[in-house]
Parts: sequence; C-alpha cells; structure tokens
Amino acid sequence: MTNREQPASAPVPPSRGKIAERLLPGGEEPDPRFTLANERTFLAWIRTSLALLAGGIAIEAFTSDLFLEPVRKGLAVVLLLLGMLLSAGSAVRWLRVERSMRNKAPLPLPLIVPLLAAAGALAAAVVLIFILWR
Repeated sequence: MTNREQPASAPVPPSRGKIAERLLPGGEEPDPRFTLANERTFLAWIRTSLALLAGGIAIEAFTSDLFLEPVRKGLAVVLLLLGMLLSAGSAVRWLRVERSMRNKAPLPLPLIVPLLAAAGALAAAVVLIFILWR
C-alpha cells in the first residue's frame, strides 16, 4: 500500500504541553469564554491578595502612633498571612474550576470565601476597637 492509498485520518489536536496535560488531564476543552472568565476571576482574587499585602505593610509602616506594638504587628501579620493564603488559594480555585469545566462536573464550592470573610472581619474589628479606644 502506498501513501496515496492510505485512508485519511482525523487531524491530531495540538498538544497543550506537558504541564498543562499534567494539571488538566482528560476531559474536553471548554468554551474559551468560560476559561477566560475563570482567569479573570483568578486575577480578581490576586488583586485582592495584593491589597491585603499592601494593607499589612501599611499597618506596620504607618500606624506606630495608633496601635500598641504587639497589636500592630499582630494585625500586620494577619493581613500578610491572609494575602499569602488568598494568593495560593486562588490558584487552587482556578485549577479546580478549570478541571470541573473540562469534565462537565459541578463547580466546586469556594472554600476560600469564608476564610477571607472571617479574617477580614477580625482585622476590621481590631482596627475599629483601637480607633474607638483612642
């Protein structure tokens, strides 16, 4: 049989790369609009994470006359840790949502939301108490 006599085969889809295949195994490529929306959500979480990091740095750098040192350091550490956790959690969330879309499974619950809400409320309560106390 020569090359001219062989039946035409279906086109082979381009490879996404080894990392993409390891992180996103199986399933079907979702509509690009959904993937891009997932990416925009990830970037919004990252912006929030950067704001928390900036807040932690600002608390430590500019509020020495407002807070006692242990409270100031504690509040700054809470904000910095929350920013770090949110950054890592947003990457995990992006990956879980992407896998769910590819496998046509229900979207996972955003477990990072209650953590962010609780820690943000705690930090706000500490600031409010010390502002009212002074």
